[in-house]
Amino acid sequence: MSKSASAAEPVSTPEARQLFADVKSSPALILAVSGGPDSTALLYLAARWRRAFKAGPELIAVTVDHGLRDEASREARAVKRLASLLGIAHRTLKWRGPKPKSGIQAAAREARYDLLAQAARRAGASAVLTAHTQDDQAETVLMRLSRGSGIAGLGAMARHSRREGVVLLRPLLDIPKERLIATLDKAKIGYALDPTNYDPAYTRPRLRALMPALAEEGADARSLVRLAARLSRANAALDLMADGAERYLWHLDLRKGMTPTGFDLAAFLALSEEIRVRLLMREINRVGHEGPAELGKAEAMVEGLARAGGAVPQMPFRQTLAGAVVSIRRGRVQVEPAPRRKARG
Repeated sequence: MSKSASAAEPVSTPEARQLFADVKSSPALILAVSGGPDSTALLYLAARWRRAFKAGPELIAVTVDHGLRDEASREARAVKRLASLLGIAHRTLKWRGPKPKSGIQAAAREARYDLLAQAARRAGASAVLTAHTQDDQAETVLMRLSRGSGIAGLGAMARHSRREGVVLLRPLLDIPKERLIATLDKAKIGYALDPTNYDPAYTRPRLRALMPALAEEGADARSLVRLAARLSRANAALDLMADGAERYLWHLDLRKGMTPTGFDLAAFLALSEEIRVRLLMREINRVGHEGPAELGKAEAMVEGLARAGGAVPQMPFRQTLAGAVVSIRRGRVQVEPAPRRKARG
């Protein structure tokens, strides 16, 4: 696949200023730096940006050593040396304790974000900056598409999000990886390559290998990222519609002097199916105690409610999802906490 000339251009100083413009007034920022090309470019660009101000955020580079590869300690030391040359403080945090035998990448990701959030709180940092790129965003879209995600999931990663009370910022989300590599090459800065990023045992490397063929058909990274942006925009609009529908259903209950959980059945069934799914998931997640409701199961439950509530005579309905019991009772969709499961002895 041919590359456009602009795609391989290093990130310019004016571009770097724009990338970090919204955190200029922060007291401190955590930079998540593994030592790979993307995060090394984040470190270099952030340091270059920070030097332009007499007063600005304190930058702290944090490397998480998951203890899964022998090379990780050496890579962390290399990041520390580069950070020192750039005038940036550095911390290495280790993921300690037993490691799961399956789902190791997901567990490592959770541990990494937990450690980064802890570092941010200790430093009084307003945000953690990660080096997710346009390529990562495109792969996320493909991954979620393959898993049957809904509109919210296909919106992929947001530039700003929040985790454990800490803001996550992804300033490089619109930048292709090859431009970051070109930036490092121009600055003569080296970086590490994690072999797991090319291991077909994992999902992302397999999807990455498909990208050249997809690009030939027009589904390149830019197109997939544009799709994610459009779906994210649609998701935000649908959330606003769900907010309005929720207020309407609450108003109906207040007029009747009712305050129980759930919805008026007739009013609920009059809503569009997408809004019904969103409202039901909100209520289940608010009342339940077994984690967020799965979209597919919530969709099936909404279909069941429509069949039961629209039947003449009305059919009984009672199902459990994510620690909540959903039932039809006295003309209402009732959502209540389910009895907690007994712990196995």
